[in-house]
Amino acid sequence: MEHTESRDGTPGESDTESVPETAPESAPESEPEGKRRRRPWARRAGRTALVLALVLIVPLLAIETALRVNYMGDPADGTYTRNRDAMWLGHAWVDGRKKDADVAGLARRLKDTGIRDLYVHSGPLEHDGTLPESAYPRARWFIGAVHRELPGVRVQAFLGDVLANGGPDGLELSDAATRAEVVRSAGQVLDAGYEGVHLDLEPLHSDDQDYLDLLDDLRRLTQDRDAALSVAAHQIDPLPHLHTVAGFLADHPKWWSQKFFGQVARRVDQIAVMSYDTARPFESTYGGYVAQQTSLALEVTPPTTHLLMGLPFYYESNPSHWGHAETVAAAVRGARLGLSRTDPDRELFGLAPYIDFAATETNWKEFEDGWVR
Repeated sequence: MEHTESRDGTPGESDTESVPETAPESAPESEPEGKRRRRPWARRAGRTALVLALVLIVPLLAIETALRVNYMGDPADGTYTRNRDAMWLGHAWVDGRKKDADVAGLARRLKDTGIRDLYVHSGPLEHDGTLPESAYPRARWFIGAVHRELPGVRVQAFLGDVLANGGPDGLELSDAATRAEVVRSAGQVLDAGYEGVHLDLEPLHSDDQDYLDLLDDLRRLTQDRDAALSVAAHQIDPLPHLHTVAGFLADHPKWWSQKFFGQVARRVDQIAVMSYDTARPFESTYGGYVAQQTSLALEVTPPTTHLLMGLPFYYESNPSHWGHAETVAAAVRGARLGLSRTDPDRELFGLAPYIDFAATETNWKEFEDGWVR
């Protein structure tokens, strides 16, 4: 508007002869004036883009910085294995593919590592909660071989399934008949000689009362049979109520509330946090994240429940798991830092590598050097 007023301010439209003389001079000015009229829009668009970038980038930088700081410092003396560690094993150990020589090799690998529980994949469960015996035909052989080669090591049946969560496929926890079948399947594997049941149902929403009811029923069974009940647990909200926010963006939020984690922990003998697939891009921030998860879990896990932090004994490179960042060394150090800051004298605490068939020599070395000593 200011430019228009300045041009109209020349007195008198009657001076028509001046137009040809001034036209060549005014013509080049018209383009920059037009550009100047567009600049407010451009400025507003630029400001909007800057605000959006700040809204997205600044919180991410703040989070990564906080996790990096959380990874600093030295773990307390004595925060090494309590000889109460565990390991997830693949299905090949009970389906007929493994032989005596394989068990002997496993025994050599596990000797003096502190691993005392083996979660052996023996499912999956059918969506109705049942479990065909054909899924674990060599279970008795494997359990006997472990007892022979690794005295004192306990073998638990690792049972899992995908949850429907209201969808068309998967195990539906809200169905009482399905939960009853899961309990029967647990009794079935105990009859086969397993010394415990390890349950891994995913993706499991926080505050799922049906899951808590299932654990209550399973606990009665395992206590009556003098067996262990253990579960694989989701990670805990790194920020308050993050699982609620994530629920609006994904069908299966990644985190549990700390309160729900504690409710689960009080119902089981062992709870193993799946502290991998964190999307952290740097080794230091992944280690800081594990330190935070360890502290959050220790705060709500009763001292009578055995807490384990999972280790990534595998390599992937994708947006949810950057292999260069999620190293065993970072996870071990992070767990030791969390233990040091929260409950350094905790006895029922350990680490749990996942999984045997993907493990590398580097994974084992970092585990032994950082945790076993």
